[in-house]
Amino acid sequence: MMTQRVLILGAAGRDFHNFNVFFRDNPNYTVVAFTATQIPYIENRHYPSSLAGPLYPAGIPILAEEQLERLIVESKVDLVLFSYSDVSYEHVMHTSARVMAAGASFWLLGPEQTMLAAAKPVVAVCATRTGAGKSQSCRAIARDLRRMGQRIVVIRHPMPYGNLTAQAVQRFASLADLDTQHATIEEREEYEPHLIAGNVVYAGIDYAQILRLAEAEADVLIWEGGNNDLPFVRPDLWVVVLDPHRADHGVRYFPSEVNLRRADLFVLNKVETASFEQVEQARALAFQLNPSAPVIDAASPIVVEQGALLRGKRVLVVEDGPTVTHGGMPYGAGWVAARRYGAAALVDPRPYAVGSLAETLAKYPHMGPVLPAMGYSDAQIADLEATIRQVPAEVVLIATPIDLRRLLHIDPPALRVRYELQEIGEPTLFSFLQRLHAP
Repeated sequence: MMTQRVLILGAAGRDFHNFNVFFRDNPNYTVVAFTATQIPYIENRHYPSSLAGPLYPAGIPILAEEQLERLIVESKVDLVLFSYSDVSYEHVMHTSARVMAAGASFWLLGPEQTMLAAAKPVVAVCATRTGAGKSQSCRAIARDLRRMGQRIVVIRHPMPYGNLTAQAVQRFASLADLDTQHATIEEREEYEPHLIAGNVVYAGIDYAQILRLAEAEADVLIWEGGNNDLPFVRPDLWVVVLDPHRADHGVRYFPSEVNLRRADLFVLNKVETASFEQVEQARALAFQLNPSAPVIDAASPIVVEQGALLRGKRVLVVEDGPTVTHGGMPYGAGWVAARRYGAAALVDPRPYAVGSLAETLAKYPHMGPVLPAMGYSDAQIADLEATIRQVPAEVVLIATPIDLRRLLHIDPPALRVRYELQEIGEPTLFSFLQRLHAP
């Protein structure tokens, strides 16, 4: 068999994992490059030889996806592997057309080819879109498992946006670890709430190593997915969170429909903010594709500390970045909270945005008058702080999962939005978790 030349399209996550489990030691393929998209500042790097293995002594270049056609031709690519998530079916097929028109074959790897086997029970929490409510669902599952006397460790979908060699295996057990490992705002949003709750979090790049280390200190593992991606570890209980505000996205975005069809259990979140019609549309779609999977109805009630201070004020809302950028939502919990607590007006940040924040707002015109908390680099964090400083608001409402006041200097009074999962009626997560038996 002739060695086939491969190009992997990704966003610093699924792409590296697919390489590690399928290509790294496989002499039948030569990976000529990764491409990067969706996340800023992740191209023009190298996947280091220490991670790429002995077949790649010089490592593997990571280039911008805009170069796709040129790379296929110049590098004589046979196969292009699509390896990122939270994109429309239309986007996937447009990309396949670009690939085939340039002369290569287009390829997807399925979950059975990429999931690692664990020695401990695994609960995977996935979703149909970014911002559906995986984080609060994971925290609720962790609380229930601790009530059962189980030691839990969270394994989080990767976000290696910095030094790849240093980020091969990351363990977070305290807030100080976030500083030591130079976590971005996006990483802090996912890890910090777990750390405050006492949960150890593993993440990184080499998930075979990560899994072995996590197993050593846990009775049950929780896989917390990213975007709407599939688990990297084979689950004993596959939980999928549904967002009724985007009910039809389960059959419009990749790989949402795989999650829908493979789920053991659905959490239908945000029933308190969606309309009856939206909730029932999400429920009907789940039943249509996977009629044997039970559905837990749930809310994510919003609470604002000192919320009375919002009444009658001009408010700048800072939302979770991924939810309102590539997640496609025009607003998030902050917008809902500002209206619910009586804000006089939401100040549109667009006229005041600087640097990369101005570029982000221009790139995602679907957004309402909210500011995404972008922080993939020190420079972008500085742009975020400068933008907040320039917006003429009386109050800043922070709806990110972390307290941005610890990272940014914010002059106006700054309030936080909090939300946790609240299950409604029966069945409950606890009843399904009891069926897991740790060795």
